Amino acid sequence: MEAHVQLAVNGQAVEVDVEAEMPLLWALRDVLHLTGTKYGCGVGACGACTVHVDGQAVRSCVTPVSAVAGKRVVTIEALGTARRPHPLQAAWIAEQVPQCGYCQSGMLMAAAALLERKPKPSDAEIDEAMSNICRCGTYQRVRAAIKRAAGVKA
Repeated sequence: MEAHVQLAVNGQAVEVDVEAEMPLLWALRDVLHLTGTKYGCGVGACGACTVHVDGQAVRSCVTPVSAVAGKRVVTIEALGTARRPHPLQAAWIAEQVPQCGYCQSGMLMAAAALLERKPKPSDAEIDEAMSNICRCGTYQRVRAAIKRAAGVKA
């Protein structure tokens, strides 16, 4: 059954007419044309689809759009810009994190949520928060980039 769902996506009020159980991922990509959030596994395991909902990292492939009605959703498109990159985006480049790049938007969104909660995370806190999967295996670079963005010695 179609539902009329109101969201705040990247600071703008939007309305989507979709099935209430449609995953947020597909509402973002197919309805709102925000394609930075990636489809990976479809079961919430890999994290390629990570976005923020009211400041929390959420796997959008398993989150029904109806569950985020009236909430603030932030996607990778609003994390930073080419002129004003988020500190994590700058650190990602400095640490040469991306290889294939497919998981990177989800990784960045998970890392940004971590730094909002823990501005100076320990290795254990990084490991706990970063449950995203990277086929290229850049986990050590991810940790170094998070520490760089946080101003913590690696």
